[in-house]
Amino acid sequence: MAILTTILISCGNFLDVNPKNVLSENEAFKPENLEEFVTAAYAYLPSQYFATTQNTWVHGSIRSDDAYKGGDGITDQSQMYELELFVPVTPNLLWNDGLWFEGYCAISRCNTALRLLNDVDVTTFPKKEERIGEMRFLRGYIYTNLKLYWKYIPYADENVPATSEAYEAIPNRDKSKPNDLYIWEKILEDFKAAETKLPEIQEDKGRINKMAAKAMVAKVLLFMAYEQNDENQVVNINKNRIEEALKYINQITEREGDLVGLCADFAENFLPDFDNNTKESLYETQYSIDDGSNAGKTNRGNELNAPWSVGCCDFHKVSFNLMNAFRTDQKTGLPLFDTFNDVELKGRYKSYFSENTFDPRMGHTVAVPGLPYKYKTDLIFDSTGARTPIVYGYLHSMKEQVDPDCSCIYKPFFTYNSMNAKNIRYAEVLLWKAECLIQLDREKEALPIINKIRQRAANSTGRLKNGRLTVNYKIGLYEDGVNCDWTKEFAMKALQWENRMETACEGRRFFDLQRWGILEPTLNAYFAKESRRYSWLQKGHFTKGRDEYRPIPQPQINWAKGNYTQNPGY
Repeated sequence: MAILTTILISCGNFLDVNPKNVLSENEAFKPENLEEFVTAAYAYLPSQYFATTQNTWVHGSIRSDDAYKGGDGITDQSQMYELELFVPVTPNLLWNDGLWFEGYCAISRCNTALRLLNDVDVTTFPKKEERIGEMRFLRGYIYTNLKLYWKYIPYADENVPATSEAYEAIPNRDKSKPNDLYIWEKILEDFKAAETKLPEIQEDKGRINKMAAKAMVAKVLLFMAYEQNDENQVVNINKNRIEEALKYINQITEREGDLVGLCADFAENFLPDFDNNTKESLYETQYSIDDGSNAGKTNRGNELNAPWSVGCCDFHKVSFNLMNAFRTDQKTGLPLFDTFNDVELKGRYKSYFSENTFDPRMGHTVAVPGLPYKYKTDLIFDSTGARTPIVYGYLHSMKEQVDPDCSCIYKPFFTYNSMNAKNIRYAEVLLWKAECLIQLDREKEALPIINKIRQRAANSTGRLKNGRLTVNYKIGLYEDGVNCDWTKEFAMKALQWENRMETACEGRRFFDLQRWGILEPTLNAYFAKESRRYSWLQKGHFTKGRDEYRPIPQPQINWAKGNYTQNPGY
């Protein structure tokens, strides 16, 4: 927040100077100008780079068992290397401060818009309440990301005076509170307020609607339900929170077929032709090209992620662990929960694929040498897509990539594209519903929901044409008493597995493990096995009670003059 206040306040020497290109107070209250302040808040998210809150592949994929950093060896973007190994991570970690700063810059834009909207009369600006709902959603969304990264964060709304003293005085941790739930409560209040103000359908594509707000209410309640102690360990699952989350989820699912629904083909979630054009996507970050600006609002957060053969710079590599997780039982098509990681890919590439069956979502998630790239039958992905295969292998994350011939690409050197980021998918909402039902001891009701997700995956092979490599896709449904014993324990295991398969490499994995309280056993088991495949992973170690969250950035602690408390272990 240190640099943020320089945006909000001016130095005394300039107070008597009429600034240029700044709206006067009277001009700001014109309806067309109020809209500009709202647009400015929307516009900040797609302007962010891979070091910021919006692009969670850095924060949620490579810090989990889904992916490796990639690039030109471990010294290329070494801060990512530190993040994925959790050693050494310090309060002075590069990007840590920038991540915090960018988040609060985005919040500042929301607060500026809200201050103006609160003071305008609805007769002057009929869209007042609706736009307030949009800004409260955006503010809550950014705060949610910050909360998941650092746990204890300062919360500033539009009522905080825009002065350095006011911002410095807000602690990141209120010592009078027993835990962090009071911060969640403030975020939840934003989403609940947004939900009451937003319409179900927006005339302008890209604007936030009521379904997105309901989904974020449910998501926050779900995270709140897994209550943590001061050592970041889950000590209680609050059933009242789960019940409330389920209430909001049911309000979404009861509109299935009308306002929400699953895409017929899983692939449609990751193709630019379907931006703002499916019932599955409840909230998207809007990217653009050929919009009148020099470079467009393309996705700079994925600028390093194109394979080496089609761009730069081969970051975000799929782990062997995730690749093996896509394997299925050859008879039932069910996951190999306990034995999935017992086979090796290195040194036996063709036999690995001929001897195993796979969940079809593998073909949508992983760029595999020998298979068509991004559904192009005339473009077979090959080993030239890997920049340093001896370090990171040949498997590449593909969901964020587009057809190399797409008009949505801007390529001055790095490879940018304008495909929207799908931040909330209806498939996730269904999985949250299944999770709620399981935690409420209604696991039998969760079974058809999970099967519904799996059936969609089974139906999504039309674009997965074979290339030089033959892959056998096989996925089965759970049948209680036939191929499984659907107890609460088994149902939770199936739910957690389904979450990973459905959202792999979308930046969700770390935070799911965080919510469930199983980061330490999952990641240390991952390091133990994966380090035998790649020696650079031998330094990896997850420290329980520390690594669930990042350190509070040291520059922010310095700026806050003692009002910030560092997280445990740092």
